[in-house]
Amino acid sequence: MKRSGSNLRSSVRLFAALAFATLAIDAAAQTYSVEINPTLNGLDVKIEPVATSGMLVVNLTNRTDKKVRCDLRYDASPQPIYRKATYVEPGKTESSVFKAKRKWFSVSVNVECNPTQK
Repeated sequence: MKRSGSNLRSSVRLFAALAFATLAIDAAAQTYSVEINPTLNGLDVKIEPVATSGMLVVNLTNRTDKKVRCDLRYDASPQPIYRKATYVEPGKTESSVFKAKRKWFSVSVNVECNPTQK
């Protein structure tokens, strides 16, 4: 009886390890190109795309002393165009996430940043 319990635990550990390895490989795989088209209007904003197979994350770092609004327009045909506004406080980094609903091969992201009115 103890032997079958030991086999069960070993099988569960093996399955968990394989599942984790599969997720790690999938998360690191990028299967599309990313083109960033910035319009920063003189603002010091760093734009950093982080591409994985199921989504695109765009990190926006505001290096100014003013709050900034960045409007992002994602075009990943055949998926519909997606728009999102992201506000970034001075000295902070915010992320904008675009998730895949269909298979895409390239994503074009237009990023327009402007200072906000206080």
